[in-house]
Amino acid sequence: MIRPQSTNRRSVAMLLRRVAVTAFGLTLLATGLTAAPATAAPGGKTATTGSFVDSMAVPGGFASWSELLRLQQRMNTAAAQITNSAQRSATSGFAGIVADPTNRQLQVYWKGEPPAQLVANARATVATKVLPAAYSQRELLAAAARLRASAGDKITTVGPRADGAGLLVGTQSGLLGATALAGVPVTVQTGVAAAPATRWDDTTPWWGGAAWRNATTGGGCSTGFGVFQGGAARILSAAHCGNINNAATDPTGQSMGIVGTRNAGTDTLLLSGSSGGRVFNNSTDAAGNVVSEFSNQVIGASASQVGNWVCTSGAYSGTRCSIQVKARNLCINVRNFGQVCGQVQAENTTGTNAVGQGDSGGPVEIVNAANTLQVWATGTNTAIDDTNTSTACTGYVTTGRVCAWRFYYEDIFSGMAGVGASGVVLG
Repeated sequence: MIRPQSTNRRSVAMLLRRVAVTAFGLTLLATGLTAAPATAAPGGKTATTGSFVDSMAVPGGFASWSELLRLQQRMNTAAAQITNSAQRSATSGFAGIVADPTNRQLQVYWKGEPPAQLVANARATVATKVLPAAYSQRELLAAAARLRASAGDKITTVGPRADGAGLLVGTQSGLLGATALAGVPVTVQTGVAAAPATRWDDTTPWWGGAAWRNATTGGGCSTGFGVFQGGAARILSAAHCGNINNAATDPTGQSMGIVGTRNAGTDTLLLSGSSGGRVFNNSTDAAGNVVSEFSNQVIGASASQVGNWVCTSGAYSGTRCSIQVKARNLCINVRNFGQVCGQVQAENTTGTNAVGQGDSGGPVEIVNAANTLQVWATGTNTAIDDTNTSTACTGYVTTGRVCAWRFYYEDIFSGMAGVGASGVVLG
């Protein structure tokens, strides 16, 4: 997990007055953003906006991020249809999906023959290739449960490979006999450790990516997306940031309510303060320094698939992109916290910071292909791999904390389900 970050409240407030941040990752994340005022927002705030991907190098030979994201969006639409259909069948041979737009085709892995109409529907949306899998996703999830029961805290992460070939297991020093324990082939990553991590003077309705403080423990985290619970708009964040009834404030001491709902198994919680449908983001220079700050409209929620390109926005690290999803449906053992399931593993493909301490609970976003000033909610930061992938920190606080290029985040849908949320707040 991302540890709550201790800060000098007065100096930070002076430095980042009226700055809001977005955070996400295994260790707590945080960032700040500024920009010229645009349209008025609820609560007296101004909704400034900007694109945080246009200055980033586009992978895969695409002419623009919009071109890449349009293909990714078609892939994700087809992937969601396939996944939903597979989940309705107890005997489905569905194994996994790779939706990497740089491949130019959706790769669907299936044990046996998939339903012809399902494949035809996918191909009507995007180029689709069906590949054979040794195991179905249901078989691999059952194998992952067996391995967790047998190996316990000897493993850091475990979940099905998207190609259905077996399990992906993360450990600190290896695990002898892992294949025998699981009953399926196991790909072991060593030197993997999940450690907890944590914008600065926001106002109600609270936006995603803002800094919040636990008034009981003094730790700092980031706000996630606004979500609905029982018709009320609440603030999503990470469960390791606080316990039930802990009071939450922004760094200036303004009340954000209390921790009203908490689920350690998904590492999500809800703050009782009112939330809005925007997230803070920022543009950066080549070194990761903040250049301009703004906020972006949330237009819905979307599950992230293996191969997808996502961005994070923490109160401390700032907005970070060039991040690709490597695995999903993982369960991870977070140091000094416990097991969290519904996790997605992602890596910054440039080897630079993805998230860090102080960014916990912050948003993970997919940029809208049709309008890069808008984002889809796809997750909430949980933890970083601080053993094998640590790197220099970016953003507003670059010293005195730990950052990494590999991190883990809770899938937006499993995270919301864990706290009884019914959907994200739209901007």
